[in-house]
Amino acid sequence: MVRFFILIIYLAFISLGLPDSLLGAAWPVIRIDLGASLEAAGIISMIITFGTIISSLLSEKLIKRFGTGKVTFVSVLATAAALLGFSVSSSFAWLILFAVPLGLGAGSVDAGLNNFVALHYKAHHMSWLHCFWGIGATLGPVIISRGIKLNNDWRSGYLTISIIQAFLVVILFFSIPVWNKISANTNLQTTYTHGDESNGFSVFRIKGLKLSLTAFLFYCGVESTTGLWGSSYLVNIKNLSPADAARWISVYYAGITIGRLIVGFITMKFNSRTLIRGGQAIVLTGVVLLLLPLPVPISLAGFVLIGLGCAPIFPSMLHETPNRFGKDNSQKIMGLQMAFAYIGSAFLPPVTGFIAAKTTIMTMPFLLLSFTLIMLVTTELINWILIKNKPVL
Repeated sequence: MVRFFILIIYLAFISLGLPDSLLGAAWPVIRIDLGASLEAAGIISMIITFGTIISSLLSEKLIKRFGTGKVTFVSVLATAAALLGFSVSSSFAWLILFAVPLGLGAGSVDAGLNNFVALHYKAHHMSWLHCFWGIGATLGPVIISRGIKLNNDWRSGYLTISIIQAFLVVILFFSIPVWNKISANTNLQTTYTHGDESNGFSVFRIKGLKLSLTAFLFYCGVESTTGLWGSSYLVNIKNLSPADAARWISVYYAGITIGRLIVGFITMKFNSRTLIRGGQAIVLTGVVLLLLPLPVPISLAGFVLIGLGCAPIFPSMLHETPNRFGKDNSQKIMGLQMAFAYIGSAFLPPVTGFIAAKTTIMTMPFLLLSFTLIMLVTTELINWILIKNKPVL
């Protein structure tokens, strides 16, 4: 049962990825249709991100009270309703309104499913889980572009994805008893405890937690900054055409998605810590290739390496959560980690853009280098602290 149930979780992560890439793909048409400004998409994006952060932070309490199955069901229902709302919105104000449930629904699903898989499944499933997110994120713009290409209609794309989400809502509703049964049959005894950290802000006293949150923040800073500003770097520094630059950023995201598929098999031979270190080394190599004055093909190889290096880091850090902090703390900490990951995605790319605007886009790879080194140092410090404090049995 546990083995086949993972398929439902994979489907849920495809549905989680589907809306993430819609706004950027559809905005050139949406803003004309609704008479919105170019930068107005940033307002919607920030509302979605803040909603996701809030629901990630609340996920531990919600899941503890209602269970992962019910929270996932309600959250996907909220995203399906929000996407349906987007498809019928007649003004920018309505988009802002529906952005709220879209963000709130995504955060609880993300934190809840990541923790559920970390507790109940092996590491390769975590890697494949995030590969399926990439599939969803890739399919979203494809669905939107089809409607735009046929009759300049962005609404049909949102409606189609809302219907896909609705089918998943039905599946999740009937699977709720299975979620509860799997949780009940799993031994949730803490393998490595850190004391009673269950109340309020005392969770931040857990050894290594602040370092872990920092690592998540800067990992997402690397991934999101590369995706947002990579094209501008290639156009302005390497003199590629906008079309070619955009194509290589697609290759970068494909590297993350395909890399996670491959890493799922590699996890059967190597542990999560080794995969995190290996991924960080590959990212560091790719960033160095970007910042050095090398020929264009080598710089392009740098983007591919960053994507491939990112592939194992995030899923492996998530899967390490129960091992690092104990199973009894894992849901609370998973919510915090996801919140800080979203904070990194929300704020570090704009900071990079602000610095680049004041100086030059050439600063991007140097900032990526800084982000990568901070991530590397914090994860190694976590390993050192946990090994030092692990009780001798």
